[in-house]
Parts: sequence; structure tokens; C-alpha cells
Amino acid sequence: MLYDISMKISYTYEVGPSGARHVVRVLPLTIPGIQRLIAGTVSVDPTPDERTDFIDFFGNPASSISFRNPHQDLEIRMQARVQVDALPDTADFSPLVSKITDETFGCWTLEADSPHHFLSASPRLAPVAEIAKWARALVKPTMSIREAATTLCAAIHAQFTYVPGATKVDTPPSEAFKLKKGVCQDFTHVMIVALRALDIPAGYVSGFLRTIPPPGKERLEGADAMHAWVRVWCGSTSGWMEWDPTNNMMAGTDHIRVAYGRDYSDVAPMIGILRIYGGHTTDQAVDVIPVKA
Repeated sequence: MLYDISMKISYTYEVGPSGARHVVRVLPLTIPGIQRLIAGTVSVDPTPDERTDFIDFFGNPASSISFRNPHQDLEIRMQARVQVDALPDTADFSPLVSKITDETFGCWTLEADSPHHFLSASPRLAPVAEIAKWARALVKPTMSIREAATTLCAAIHAQFTYVPGATKVDTPPSEAFKLKKGVCQDFTHVMIVALRALDIPAGYVSGFLRTIPPPGKERLEGADAMHAWVRVWCGSTSGWMEWDPTNNMMAGTDHIRVAYGRDYSDVAPMIGILRIYGGHTTDQAVDVIPVKA
């Protein structure tokens, strides 16, 4: 699938910050055999006093921007054309859950995609006893890693309700698990914590998801949004595979990847610090448009 993607993130401040520094991660990835960024730009208004574009530890395109002077508004725009390839169906060569620890520790690398980075607690994801107990009741040691991930993905979709506004961006997975509702970030975090409790390496994927309007209805401009799903290490033979618990499916050609990380803190579209008092409002709009060949 070929897509044209546009995104706008805007901030309006009650009192313009007298200084600010941010890191922006909104440009889609290039992943050999999966996805290719054909062309893409990230623009900032007002023009920052300093800007550095770089690739972070996990291989994500990022931009560091800073402002020394007050500004009342801030707007980030991204435009990209991306090719997403369909992944072939393959047999399940992932190890059993009971064997994954041996296979993980047989992986002698600490590069960005090493499973060792995705096993332990991360900035937003500490172990949660209730989630671990729930996961162990669902997943049997004789299941393969792919079966375990599919089981947890389906359970979250069945037991949790998608309710925007029920949680906040900093809601911990323990609270979302008790509520049994939230948004894609919450479902993704719960599934990661569950997998790690079973010693299965798992990480966070941020990206875009193409949405299809109901029959007879037109797409609403800006109606698409950033999405999140889970990346699971399925052993040295199968490597990394991705599941979307919000939609109970494996990631496919409708999923456009932007960033990989241990949890949301590694992939947030924009993080930083401000020298400011007073509040602010923010708005986000995304369009994912399939391009006819």
C-alpha cells in the first residue's frame, strides 16, 4: 500500500514560554522488507532558534528543537509518502513460552533491536502483580510465543472497552487494567507488562492507522489519529512481530510505523520542557490517504 500522510500538532499558550526545548518524533520509519519512507518533511512554526535532526538509539528519526524567545503558538507539521508492504504468511517457528528465556539469553547482542532491552521495567512500565497473575492464567507454558501474544491480544480486546477520555497520557497500566477501559496506549502498555511478566520481550510501536469510513460516508479530514500497538520478540528464527490489541489483529498494511521503543516515553511524538506559567491547549489532526497506483 502507498500512502500520503499529513499531521499537524498545534499548541496555544496562555502566556508564551520564554524558553523551550523539545524532541519531535513524527516521521515514519524505513524498515527493509516492511515499510519505506519515500519522502518526508517535518516543519516547525515559528522557526526554532536551534534544530538538529538525528536518529535515536532505537533507530527512530527525531528532531531536537529549541526556542530562546517567547512564542504564543507552536505548530509542528509532517508530510510523508510511505510504501507499506504486505508481510508473507509464515509457519509458527517461535519457541515455547517455557523455552523463551533460554533463547533470549542465547542472543549475544545489545544493539537497538536486542530482546534484552525489552524484558525489564522501563520508564513507564513497572511490573504489576495483578497483570502478571492475569497473564499467567491465560498463557500456558506449552504455548508458542505467537500463540501467547495472540491470546493476550484477543483477551484485551474482549475484556477492555475503548473509551477516549477515560485515562490520561500518564495513566499507569495498573490503573487502566483495573478500569478495563482506555485507549490504544493503555491497551498496548497492559499487553507489554503482561508479556514481560512471562519473560517474553515486548516493546511499544507508535504510528498511524488508516481508518475506513462507514459505507456511504466520506472520510472526515483530519479524522485519523496516531495509534499504538505491541512489538513481540518471537525468538531468533521469527524475530520481531507486531500485534494490535485495540483491534485484535496483527499489524498489517494499514499500520504505518513511526517509532519503536520500550514504552510511550521512548516514542512520544513530542516531549520537552518549557519555561512558562499558565496553561495551554493542544490539538492534533492526521490524514492517512491511500494513493492509487
